[in-house]
Amino acid sequence: MSFLFSRRDLLHRAATGFGTVGLCSALQSSRGISASPELGKDSRHLHHPPRAKRVIFLFMNGAPSHVDTFDPKPLLADHEGEAPSEDIAGKNRAAGYMPSPFKFSQHGESGIEMSELLPRLSKHADDMCVIRSMHTDVPNHEPGLLLMQSGHQQPTRPSMGSWLSYGLGTENENLPAFVALCPGLPVVGPQLWSSAFLPGQHQGVEVDTNHREVEKLVHNIQHPSLGRTAQKRQLDLVQALNSEHRKTRAGEASLDAHIRSMELAFQMQNDASEAFDLSFESKKTRESYGDSEYGRSCLLGRRLLERGVRVVQIFYVRKGQKQPWDTHKNNNQAHRTLCDDADRGTAALLRDLKNRGMLDDTLVIWGGEFGRTPYAQVDKSKDKKKAGRDHHHTGFSMFLAGGGVRGGLTYGSTDDFGMHAIDNRVHVHDLHATVLHQMGIDHERLTFRYSGRDYRLTDVHGRVIHDLLT
Repeated sequence: MSFLFSRRDLLHRAATGFGTVGLCSALQSSRGISASPELGKDSRHLHHPPRAKRVIFLFMNGAPSHVDTFDPKPLLADHEGEAPSEDIAGKNRAAGYMPSPFKFSQHGESGIEMSELLPRLSKHADDMCVIRSMHTDVPNHEPGLLLMQSGHQQPTRPSMGSWLSYGLGTENENLPAFVALCPGLPVVGPQLWSSAFLPGQHQGVEVDTNHREVEKLVHNIQHPSLGRTAQKRQLDLVQALNSEHRKTRAGEASLDAHIRSMELAFQMQNDASEAFDLSFESKKTRESYGDSEYGRSCLLGRRLLERGVRVVQIFYVRKGQKQPWDTHKNNNQAHRTLCDDADRGTAALLRDLKNRGMLDDTLVIWGGEFGRTPYAQVDKSKDKKKAGRDHHHTGFSMFLAGGGVRGGLTYGSTDDFGMHAIDNRVHVHDLHATVLHQMGIDHERLTFRYSGRDYRLTDVHGRVIHDLLT
């Protein structure tokens, strides 16, 4: 039975409800609705017992350098200035191999090697699973971003957060299942949290974290003139009219999504006002995260996860910089600044999740759309002091933490120069398959029929990397 038929059948049988009930209807969220009959007639069961209940993806827009953060390559110093190969020599202002100026050392009982740029995060080494063998299909930002977020290079597919919302629903009645936190739009923009052809209520709710005030973070959170009782009466009237309107248009997903959004917007007025207000946190806690867009986003992300938001996506974007980690020049100095900020916010998040007993069932993902070259990129002046690193997709690093992932593990490797993933290679599709697995979903079975075929997050690819899991 296809997903589309089962969802329409559910609507046809339902006497009430706001919008496409499907998986994420707040009216049924407490019962843990499953994605389709394939997940079991008992809607409280998934494909298999989940290890994680929620996901937070800390996305470093522009791509961090793996050889400056999680993948030490001392051999680069012995071959500094040498061209990697004839094919690369002179390509896009490529210079020779460029060793990292940053010291690496072992941390935790597990001895994970990390750069000196990440002193706070290194204290959580035993909770982290560092994947050094990531690889992706293209070294260009737009397709790389789309592939990492939606499993496809073209802007026509649902994002991972939307798939999780569709497959698992929401755990709360008054907040969205999927929230995207970003200070302004990144490269590609809303497509990175789009629901595409999935029902519209699975779209990520974007929050512009350039702002601090709740009224600006979530626009129109309060009605300018009506109180809550009057608003509820107004909403009931509108929804009654919508219900009559829908009777002649059964199964129109866009209409159902609009109707559901009205109810959610009303319900958010109570919970969102409190959830998005960081003043409820102590000064000590706020300072531990740092007063940057990223630090505030990490703290806000923790508050949303606590309140039942299933997927939080944090985009590391700065005002005027859509791709801060895209260090084509001044790589060393830029990474000092960027890592200091990312290190503070990320470490504070891991600490808080662990102290609150949430890390065990919260899957944390950290990384960018690809990595950066082990060799230098110079500008027209060829000043090596200002050298950067170019895009690099054949080998890079990410890390996972919590959510049933093995802590204190370094998985896979690149070659001696950090050029290519060679051992235990992990593709983006494999990452997606593993994330879905930890959430209780078989990535091959979570599908949606659209335009005559069944689609899934991993397309026709992907395998669960069981070696990463406890």
